[in-house]
Amino acid sequence: MSRVHVDEDIRPLSEFRAGVATFVKQIQETRRPMVLTQRGRGVAVLVDAHEYERMQERLEVLEEIYKAEEQIAAGDGVSHEDAKARIMDRLSR
Repeated sequence: MSRVHVDEDIRPLSEFRAGVATFVKQIQETRRPMVLTQRGRGVAVLVDAHEYERMQERLEVLEEIYKAEEQIAAGDGVSHEDAKARIMDRLSR
């Protein structure tokens, strides 16, 4: 996902309400998120549906990595040699 362009991608909620279709088109074309503000504060971020799915997939991978690191730290890990031996054993069956 591309970074937010401060001059183009931060808009007041009232402006968004007045031109929803235009803003959705901009998000789809640029693949950049849009920050909506209310009284000068960020209240929502709009993201293209495809970009949202990609973010979710990346988050799932990061969560799995974090879980694996916790398991290794707790001593539940398997050495590379042991893992390789287990896989080779299964493949030879």
